[in-house]
Parts: sequence; structure tokens; C-alpha cells
Amino acid sequence: MRIATAGEYAVIEYADSSIMTARLKIGPEMEKMTDQDILDLHNDIIRTREEMAAGYEHVAVEIPFGRPQIEYHPRADQWTPRGGVLRCVIGDGEPEEGPIFYIADEELTLRNSATPIHYAGWGMRIIFVPDDRLMDQPPLRFETRMRPIADVHHGSGPGIRP
Repeated sequence: MRIATAGEYAVIEYADSSIMTARLKIGPEMEKMTDQDILDLHNDIIRTREEMAAGYEHVAVEIPFGRPQIEYHPRADQWTPRGGVLRCVIGDGEPEEGPIFYIADEELTLRNSATPIHYAGWGMRIIFVPDDRLMDQPPLRFETRMRPIADVHHGSGPGIRP
């Protein structure tokens, strides 16, 4: 592990490259801290996050149908979701722009949108449903056996199932 400082930040780089580098904003008090103090603080933060995660129960908030699901922030030049669920319809765009994502009254493409929807630090699950069933939560079935790729039927639209 290597600890470097940059202004009010400590940069903790692990010897194992599969572990992401940590960048901690400590502030002016960092000038008086030893590497061990910085490492202790970093470990305290990790322990606190693990404790918080263990007790966290995620409830995704869905914005009612007909209300804006995303909002644009010009100063940040980015879209942000207003809730934890996005309903969208995917349309065909021109080859150079890629697919079009219709989210409520907004039309976003990968090329002409200022930036993608910002939700840094989170993951996302996408469940495809027919475009007239965006408010429905379909039952989920977890595939327990994986079929070879060659066996998958390539079709489109509702009713086409592998």
C-alpha cells in the first residue's frame, strides 16, 4: 500500500491493482497526520460503511406516471433521476446517434444528451417490459442453467422468448 498526499487529500493506492484507489478529503489537519493516522482514518471509514450497509434496507422510490422522472441541471450539465426507478421506452435512432431513450417527456440519445443520467456510486438493474406495461413489476425468474449462446433465439418485441 502506498499513501500520497495532494493538498487536503490523501491518496491510498493498494498493491493489489484490483482494489480501487481511495482518495480521501481530510482537510488542513492532514498536515499534522502520519501515514498511520491516515490509514487508521481510512480503516475507520471502511468499518463505518460496512456497518451502515449491513443495516441498510433499500426502498426504490418511483415517481408517479405523468410526472417528470428526471431533471436537467445546467450548472452541472447533467440529468439526475428524481426517484430510484426510471421507466423508459427505447426507440431506434439514426445509426450515428444510437438508440433513443424516452423517459417521460424527455428524449435522450447517447450522442446528443449533455451527459448520461448521473447516479454515481450506484448500480442499476434493467427489466425490459412491453411499452404499455411500464408501471408493472413482472415476476422474476432466475435462470439456474445457462444455455450456450448459439441456442438463444434472437427476436424482438413482446412474445418472443428464447
